[in-house]
Amino acid sequence: MPERTQAPTSTPASLSTPTPISVPGPDPGLFGPASVTWQAHADPMMWVAGIRALYLQALHPRAVRGVMENSDFRKDAWGRLMRTANFVGTTTYGTTEVAEKAGARVRKIHTKLGATDPETGERYGVDEPELLLWVHCAEIDSYLHVVRRSGFRLTDALADRYVDEHRQSARLVGLDPVDVPASTRELAAYFEEVRPRLAAGSDARAVDDFLQRPPTHALLVPARELLWRRVANLAYASLPPYAHELYGRAAPPPATVTRRLALTGTLLRAVPNRVRWQLPPKHILRAVARLGPGTRPAPYKLDRRNAILDGAGRARRGNGGDNTRWRTPG
Repeated sequence: MPERTQAPTSTPASLSTPTPISVPGPDPGLFGPASVTWQAHADPMMWVAGIRALYLQALHPRAVRGVMENSDFRKDAWGRLMRTANFVGTTTYGTTEVAEKAGARVRKIHTKLGATDPETGERYGVDEPELLLWVHCAEIDSYLHVVRRSGFRLTDALADRYVDEHRQSARLVGLDPVDVPASTRELAAYFEEVRPRLAAGSDARAVDDFLQRPPTHALLVPARELLWRRVANLAYASLPPYAHELYGRAAPPPATVTRRLALTGTLLRAVPNRVRWQLPPKHILRAVARLGPGTRPAPYKLDRRNAILDGAGRARRGNGGDNTRWRTPG
């Protein structure tokens, strides 16, 4: 009898292995939780760094003239600071789409603004690459310098990563990332190159006077003298020596400034994150809600080995872009 062969059976469609469906995860944004920027920008010393950036930016005559002719910062200082902080928070913790839209708005506004050179009378646009690059580098140098010098642990390699990451933010405001410093060494070289063009003219002195005594309600004058003046003086003191020389106003010795920055950083960081992050506009809370609790910013996530290997009194607070270093006593 011939052997019977069994016809192959086909697997019903309902029982076949389903084709995997790729579901995109939440958008981490331009930087993401693994970046140095994500961790460093959550530090409360960023507020001091922002004021330092204003002092430094004002030393470029054409850049500060653009601010003076196109800004109402004298009348709306807090609003200007909050808008700058909001832009930094949006580009750091927002989605890619939101960050790109914020950059597009800034570029569109800049194309409509111009200023007059205080020396030559030449009319120029505030979106000139030279001016955009100065503003960018003054900000990044200030952010990096203040957080490191106040005790936020960053190795030299992580500091270089931070500078390199912010070629993204430079692109948002209209710069070609190729032309932007990508390391602390390149950032320091840039400042050496631009220093001959810096000066503390009448516009810079107006900014200095404003930052020392911003207009406020009469009832808030004591608070301004007690709190704001100290913060502004600390930001000024953390500037590089050549900036003090240009402004013509002395600063305490570097070791004293470092101690004050470290003390201020310690006090501000003692405020629980859940309290600080509740302040508007809550960029960090929204980012963590989008990406999950494991993405909460925390300095230790950057380099756990640094915390283990550094002995007591050996934490380096150094190199904020000008190749100067500080160490805690001991």
